[in-house]
Amino acid sequence: MEDAFTVDDLIAYYARGVFPMADAREDESLFLIDPERRGILPLGDFHIPKRLARTVRNGPYEVKIDTAFDAVIEGCAASKPGRLDTWINHPIQRLYGQLYARGLAHSVETWEGDQLVGGLYGVALGGAFFGESMFSTARDASKVALVHLVARLLAGGYQLLDTQFLTDHLTQFGTLEISRADYRRRLAKALQVPGDFYGLAGGATGSDCLQAISQAS
Repeated sequence: MEDAFTVDDLIAYYARGVFPMADAREDESLFLIDPERRGILPLGDFHIPKRLARTVRNGPYEVKIDTAFDAVIEGCAASKPGRLDTWINHPIQRLYGQLYARGLAHSVETWEGDQLVGGLYGVALGGAFFGESMFSTARDASKVALVHLVARLLAGGYQLLDTQFLTDHLTQFGTLEISRADYRRRLAKALQVPGDFYGLAGGATGSDCLQAISQAS
């Protein structure tokens, strides 16, 4: 299926509300997912636990944007306790690398010194951002990346943050589940908006991000 599945196909799939997955890391085939119930994180109602807000504000992490996209995907695809395999196979990794080269995929990276300890990546089309996956090898590292992502989306005029599914990890931030029909209505509206992923300065501090989020809530 990979030969018939191009990066242009991938863009078209996202625009109509479906996304690809694989059964396992070493499985070369892809299939499309169109969930009946969709997870979204309402940007204006993003909830940050107090302890996490302190971590975002005071460190110890530095957050960078789009400097280690491939490494973030590798981190998301790596096995870990409780999850020995992943849906991120090699064709998916190559396709998203092509999206990144076109400026349509982005990574938010959490660094501790010169060590990448967490991050997330996703796809940006118009005013919609489709979160794909996140990873962490240090406490709260992926959560800090998520806070920076939300601040960046708010500053850039985005209208939709798609989390695909509702998970226990994301529920604490205000993620909710909506119907497929509701999701497609929101998606169609968001795709008409010219989101700017770099509307927030690349060197934005944790305090800058917290301020951007508080102003929107």
